[in-house]
Amino acid sequence: MSFLSRIMVLKSRAHFSSGSRGRASEAASFEGTRKRKSAQAKNRVGLLIAGFAVFYCVIGGRLVQYGVAQPLTTSSILPADRLMASRPDLVDRNGELLATDIRTVSLFAEPHKIVDADEVIEKLSTVLHDLDVRSTYSKLKSNSRFQWLRRQLTPKQQSQILALGIPGIGFRPEKRRFYPGGTTAAHVVGYVNIDNRGVAGMERYVDNQGLADLAAVGMTSSQPLEPVKLSIDLRVQSIVRDVVAESMTKYRSIGAGAVVLDVHTGEILGMASAPDFDPNNPAVGGEEGWFNRMSNGTFEMGSTFKSFTIAMGLDSGKMNLQSTFDARYPIRIGGFTIKDFHGKGRVLSVPEIFQYSSNIGTAKIADAVGIEGHKDFLTKLGLLTKMQTELPEVAQPSQPREWKKINSITISFGHGVSTTPLQTAVAGAALVNGGKLIEPTFLPRTREEADKVATQVLKPSTSKDMRFLFDWNGINGSGRNARVAGFDVGGKTGTADKVVNGRYAHDKNFNAFLAAFPMDNPQYVVLTFSDEPKTDKGNGAALAATSAAPMVKEIISRAAPILGVKPKFGNDGSALLVSY
Repeated sequence: MSFLSRIMVLKSRAHFSSGSRGRASEAASFEGTRKRKSAQAKNRVGLLIAGFAVFYCVIGGRLVQYGVAQPLTTSSILPADRLMASRPDLVDRNGELLATDIRTVSLFAEPHKIVDADEVIEKLSTVLHDLDVRSTYSKLKSNSRFQWLRRQLTPKQQSQILALGIPGIGFRPEKRRFYPGGTTAAHVVGYVNIDNRGVAGMERYVDNQGLADLAAVGMTSSQPLEPVKLSIDLRVQSIVRDVVAESMTKYRSIGAGAVVLDVHTGEILGMASAPDFDPNNPAVGGEEGWFNRMSNGTFEMGSTFKSFTIAMGLDSGKMNLQSTFDARYPIRIGGFTIKDFHGKGRVLSVPEIFQYSSNIGTAKIADAVGIEGHKDFLTKLGLLTKMQTELPEVAQPSQPREWKKINSITISFGHGVSTTPLQTAVAGAALVNGGKLIEPTFLPRTREEADKVATQVLKPSTSKDMRFLFDWNGINGSGRNARVAGFDVGGKTGTADKVVNGRYAHDKNFNAFLAAFPMDNPQYVVLTFSDEPKTDKGNGAALAATSAAPMVKEIISRAAPILGVKPKFGNDGSALLVSY
């Protein structure tokens, strides 16, 4: 082989070797690139999986949060725990239930979840027939997230609405106040509003003692509370309310009332005012039914005030039961003439002034004491100042801005001062219980507790004389229609002309009777009144003796045995006379 041939072969081999080495290098480079891209893809998938995992964890966590969280409400809606907060039961002195909480539910809507408001209203109307369509539509179309549709549904209504399957509405538990006695003790017990907060009566008193403040800061709960015991006896209360309601029908009066008061403790055993209302549905009673005439109404109490005038004269020492006053001639003063309704035209003793209800004799007693003494005495008896008791509905008495002689004379027989029937009864208790003025209470109170708050306003001897006069009038005077055999009922009538347009109307009377029993050892005061009784049917209701006094008789005859007062009879079955 020539030199040139060898050179060519060597070049060819060298070229082949160089090409092999280049192809190997290219293959290695490609393999590295492929491995890098595979690793990057795996990393991307891993990041994507991790991202989805985090995303679903967040969604799951929010779902759990929504599941355990409280429903959204507006600021005007009470939280669920406060909607279910308990009020204490109210019970009478014997533990009989007067007011309690019952569980109920209320219907609400979440407007942001409502698709078709018209359809919702159409379905709800099949169950809630009195549904206010316009108001409900406005609520369902509002921008809020919570709206009450109907509070305090019945179980039947709840079941029927559930069966409709309406999205966007639901139920929340609440408590509703229930009064088993209905109207029986309406003005004493009072009532609550839709949110179970006290509005009137002892329900409001309970809130004022701190329950409302605790509720306002969310410190109340659904746990039962200790019952609040009242002083009233439900049996006596039922009798009093029946008699008051019947008197309105019998005498066709515009109002009536009565109270039974323990003279030694100041406890109210029963009190009623008519018209009244049902606390379970107070809106039906209206304003007339809500008005408590016994403690929140002021009236000129007429001749019942003669009891206080005579007690004032006896207590002053300026007279005694044997004293006499000339009642032959009318008294003319300041353009007015004071005369007796059934004048005897002669000198009268103190018992006769009380028995015949002499305006002239009473005026002369007041004149003997004097204007300042008269005013101070009535103030001391609590008749000119606002009465202090638990019941929130208490009116302020009215009196002349300036007491002149004519004022003192007319006030002596019950004209010129307006006070509440309840505080008249309280002052009457002081006349017969030994002279102690005891603030009335609607909560139980012992004699020992009463003595700590009592004020001695009369001499015991004056109280003894007044017991005699009450009993005397019960036997011989206008109190005979209130007399109950065996129970020694005594008292004083009061027939007062009412003021109409600034003038006394002789055809409109406010009739009252202030009584106590048994007169040998008085335990209870009973006061009744009939406001504007009618006479055109010949029932004689124009006078207290024929309207208010029979109410006292009916109450005592039915309630005295319940109160534990035993009748006293002689061997021949006749009632025993009281000796002093």
